[in-house]
Amino acid sequence: MELKILSLKGVEYEGKINSLNIGTTSGEITVLDHHRPLITILKKGTAIIKDVKDKRTELKIDSGFLEVGPDNQVNVLID
Repeated sequence: MELKILSLKGVEYEGKINSLNIGTTSGEITVLDHHRPLITILKKGTAIIKDVKDKRTELKIDSGFLEVGPDNQVNVLID
């Protein structure tokens, strides 16, 4: 799936990934390939990204929004 994380500074992350583990106001979720469409509010914490080569990237998040689209694309807007 394609992930794009945007902040006021610009693109924080962009690329193909296998999974995204992230905290929402409803609890922690893991977004995998072909996840159901979803829009949710993010809470302060750390997003853990695993790319297609199994490289792990961690990104601190204060707040934001997550959108999983029906086209296997994930967009995250953060502060």
